Amino acid sequence: GVKFIQQYITMKFALLSTLFAAASAFTAAPVARQSTQLAAGKADLKAIATAANPVVNFYDPLSLADAEFWGDSNEATIGFLRHAEIKHGRVAMFAFVGYCVQSNVHWPWPMTTAGDSFPSTDLSPEAQWDAIPEAAKWQILVVISFLELWGEQSGDENAHYMRGGQPGKFPSFDLFRKTVHPVPFNLYDPFGLSKGMSAEKKEKRLVMELNNGRLAQIGIMGFLAADKVPGSVPALNGLAQPYDGDVMAPFTAHYHLFN
Repeated sequence: GVKFIQQYITMKFALLSTLFAAASAFTAAPVARQSTQLAAGKADLKAIATAANPVVNFYDPLSLADAEFWGDSNEATIGFLRHAEIKHGRVAMFAFVGYCVQSNVHWPWPMTTAGDSFPSTDLSPEAQWDAIPEAAKWQILVVISFLELWGEQSGDENAHYMRGGQPGKFPSFDLFRKTVHPVPFNLYDPFGLSKGMSAEKKEKRLVMELNNGRLAQIGIMGFLAADKVPGSVPALNGLAQPYDGDVMAPFTAHYHLFN
């Protein structure tokens, strides 16, 4: 109710004050007519960089855009890098929204078939993850692994992003529907809203997604840093919930693969 709205507004303004400078750098400019799909390699990267951030423009201090990963071509490497950034941006947007929801909303229905409730919002989102059953964590990780593997498939109608395909495009579940199990929606554009869009509008929205993903990566890492290292993000000092576990440990607060 009112408490949730007040907490949400407070959190939102605190985050905005922390990221104001970064956000101003990610304001999108009018999109150039070059295709945002992989076509001309580094030239396209420069065009997208100018459209996404005319203040910084093309910034590549490690010269990754000139690299040839795993002995493959430069075009394939650029396709890999573009796909990786888009995917990490999408994950960060989910994570940022999830952090805000977990900090304020407690689901009223049981979390398990045994009737256990969801972790309390008195816990930080990181501590909430530690508190859910290991079986639930495995379910989440298995689904993520499936989506990761499915996203790597390619075919006649869906070229791989390292072989001239569109970076960030997730394959439909048509093959899965036909051979395994019915699925109501595709992960990419589940309601088919992009079918009637002009190419120009699609390009503009792709640049918007790129910028939003970059900002979300800064945002979620800001939250994690504020919780893990008190005082590291001064604007979040009043909102951060101290966490003494390892934010990169997948199953428990101090779990490590090679313990």
